[in-house]
Amino acid sequence: MRRRFTRILLITLGFAASPLFGRDVEIYVEDRDLNIPLEGALIRSWDGAEYHCDENGKVVISVPDEKQVVIQGAYPGYENGRLSIGRGEDQVTLGLRLSGVMENSELVIEASRPGVSESRSGRSVAISGPDLARTSEIGIIEDVMTSIKLLPGVGYAGMFNAMPSIRGGDPGDLMAALDGFYLARPYHWGGGVSIFEPKMTASAQLSHGVFSTRYGHTISGLLEVTSKKADPAETELDLGFATSALSLNLSFPLGGKGGILLMGKVTYWDTLVWAAQQLSKAMPENETLSLINAVSTAPYIRSAALSGNYRFNTDLELTLNGFFGSDGVGAAYHTSYDEDSLLGDDGISGSVDMDFDYHNYQGFGIAGLTYNPMPAMVLKATAGAGYTELIAEGAINNDVEVHYNQKFLDAFPTLVSNLGLTTAKSYHAPNLSAGIDSDNYVFNAQGRFDMDWDLGKGFLLAAGLQELYTNWRQYENVDIFLEQFIRHIPGTPFDPRYNNLEIKSLFNAAVIRPMAKIVDVNNHGLTTSAYTLVEYTSPNQRFGAEAGIRMDHLYFKGRDFDVVTRPVWNPRLNLDFGILKNKDLFGVADFLESFTATIGTGLFSSMNENISFIEGNNRGLNDMKLNRSWTSVIGTKLDFAGDFSFNIEGYFKYVFNRAHILADLNSSSVDVGFGFDGDGRIWGFDLQLQKMQSRYIDGWISYTFTHAKYHEPTHSKFSFGGIGEPEEEEDEWYYPSFHRFHNFNLVLNIKPVKRFNIAIRFGFASGLPITKINYGAVIPYPVQQADWDEATQKYIPVKDADGNEVIIQKFGRPVISREKTRSAWSIPLDVKFSFFIFNKKGKVQTEIYLGAENLLSLVYRPQTTDTTYNEYTGKEDVGTNSASFGLPIPMVSFGFKWSY
Repeated sequence: MRRRFTRILLITLGFAASPLFGRDVEIYVEDRDLNIPLEGALIRSWDGAEYHCDENGKVVISVPDEKQVVIQGAYPGYENGRLSIGRGEDQVTLGLRLSGVMENSELVIEASRPGVSESRSGRSVAISGPDLARTSEIGIIEDVMTSIKLLPGVGYAGMFNAMPSIRGGDPGDLMAALDGFYLARPYHWGGGVSIFEPKMTASAQLSHGVFSTRYGHTISGLLEVTSKKADPAETELDLGFATSALSLNLSFPLGGKGGILLMGKVTYWDTLVWAAQQLSKAMPENETLSLINAVSTAPYIRSAALSGNYRFNTDLELTLNGFFGSDGVGAAYHTSYDEDSLLGDDGISGSVDMDFDYHNYQGFGIAGLTYNPMPAMVLKATAGAGYTELIAEGAINNDVEVHYNQKFLDAFPTLVSNLGLTTAKSYHAPNLSAGIDSDNYVFNAQGRFDMDWDLGKGFLLAAGLQELYTNWRQYENVDIFLEQFIRHIPGTPFDPRYNNLEIKSLFNAAVIRPMAKIVDVNNHGLTTSAYTLVEYTSPNQRFGAEAGIRMDHLYFKGRDFDVVTRPVWNPRLNLDFGILKNKDLFGVADFLESFTATIGTGLFSSMNENISFIEGNNRGLNDMKLNRSWTSVIGTKLDFAGDFSFNIEGYFKYVFNRAHILADLNSSSVDVGFGFDGDGRIWGFDLQLQKMQSRYIDGWISYTFTHAKYHEPTHSKFSFGGIGEPEEEEDEWYYPSFHRFHNFNLVLNIKPVKRFNIAIRFGFASGLPITKINYGAVIPYPVQQADWDEATQKYIPVKDADGNEVIIQKFGRPVISREKTRSAWSIPLDVKFSFFIFNKKGKVQTEIYLGAENLLSLVYRPQTTDTTYNEYTGKEDVGTNSASFGLPIPMVSFGFKWSY
């Protein structure tokens, strides 16, 4: 026991007194086409020293901090290669290509610039290369966001949801940037999947901590996507054919100085929809399956992208990116029905006609110029423009004719006597319809200039200026019918149970009335941003610091108003401590290779998209301000022998000045206002244990705990938070609808043989906040149909052909009690089996794969005891309903990929 105590004491003292250490860089050498580590590969260091890679293709060498160095790699049967290691990089990969004839020609591969797609404790976590491909290229939709949703700090969002919560933040607060260009809505299917195709992506970095002042426009998280560059020396072709998509990628060099990469992808869910429709004809008794016949336009995605780069000389490089995509779906549902009521003699008949079409278009173009006026300075200018347009049109008409049933007549004898109602009499309630006509167009143009200047002795100075212009043109015409208590209907006795029906506006009598909301705005926003920062790294990386400040200013203008907000200042500070690194300190380095710690704090600001449709007559207009958050992070990272690493971070985030919508129901419209005083308190921690790339098995385990509550001091009768959800009580702190306490992910990549790969994604996430309602028995209540009369500014009762006022028979369930609880846990499991075929020269590779998503849905399907009922007859369904809104069956995909 004493010896153990002495050993711990010596280790502790050694940490404090250990001398400064040199910067070590991990180099991984692999087959460029197959991503297989090359054991025994020879690395010749910058100083002439030679090293041999271990069984994982890994070697560690020391390099000086103050300059860029070049190393060389060689392996029998492969072309030799060179790799440039920039200042600040601590892990690089050198890919070698098989050679038909052994030559000593060199393949030059340049490493990414410092700070690009880099995992840094307390700031960001990055994913690239094979890890990105294996986790995103699974399933019927291949999407980079599928990989991002597996990282620590990210809340589970479900299969078709590319807008997760980042460390308790609103999903809408996540900002995406492609090569420095901000993208407001980089999604297909209304946020179901992202536009980031894995084949076009070199790496993705999620910044969810205190990241650099170079970036802003977010108070929650920043997703930085780096586009893939074409090979400057080789022509490459990738073709993919799968269950639901066809993709083609082609890249070709430009004289050894750059290249152009083209990508095209289409989905063809038409065949899947057609097959399901044929199956429904063979199974007419399956009502759920029959709904597939309502699909008139199968869900589709069409996209094309271009990425190009050209290096004029060693100091000047031009990059270009372009994208165009469209997506949509259509439905047409027409049916008539005739259903018996609870009494068996009274019935209901009618028809439902529904038509809906949704189409979304988006595109952008980006140009960037990078210039090195001197070895220690980098200047970069980026400019671009883009747009999105979402068009939605739909209408539903419910034409109902119902015979009064005895249960309703017994409840209201006076009303029955006054109107002469009997079970033989029916009423016709036409035009209980709703409709939407929407065209939302967003255009943005932006430019930025950035400078990085290495001052020497570990100091780096950076500064930049950014302009972001956005134009929102939105037209929405929404017509719906609401049930609301307006006046007492004669002949209806008071019953206290009616005060507590499911629809909270219902009392002992109600009136169905039309309500319309028309939005027609043309708003403009101009955000000006400027930043500066200083980074310092001690000669041996024992200590590092980054201090910067960012200014954001918003000018907002509408048709009849303009608002100039006050500039906001966002200082940020990060401190890094290298406690241990590659030191054989009392035997510790036998299992612990490095130990680093980070603390950071800073302010952030963004413009909430809720204000995009604000109008001059809206309440709260003059209080407009940017959303703000203050985030503090403390974290530590340990690297162990055997290529294991462990990272844990704790954080606290205070959100303030958050925009939220206030809505009051008036006589025939909705009175909309805005509040800018929403706040939130968020804290939690996340951790990750990762096994780096290896021959047989690699992957990671991540766990995230999040506690998040939000609050809106300014309230109205019907208030919506920034996440678009109504709140029940004034001045209440609440868990937002996207909040989950626990999120766990297990990612495994198993390679039993070189030609066969098994990719596994497993996770579990605790439930979302819901309100559990305990109901009483179904009871009847009368509803009077009314139309709004503009001349008298009153509601006029609708009358039937005989001149009698239309009284509609409705049923509802009294609410006995409400309790806040959580939905069932989500347990996703996805598996992909891949088999590789490649020729001896390594020029052609074929992958054949079989994937399955949501496998556990076969055995895990939470149920609820709540039943449904017909609101016109009171007839209740029997059995139970699903307590989950996830897909009830696994999604299976099959395909092949061919590359040259």
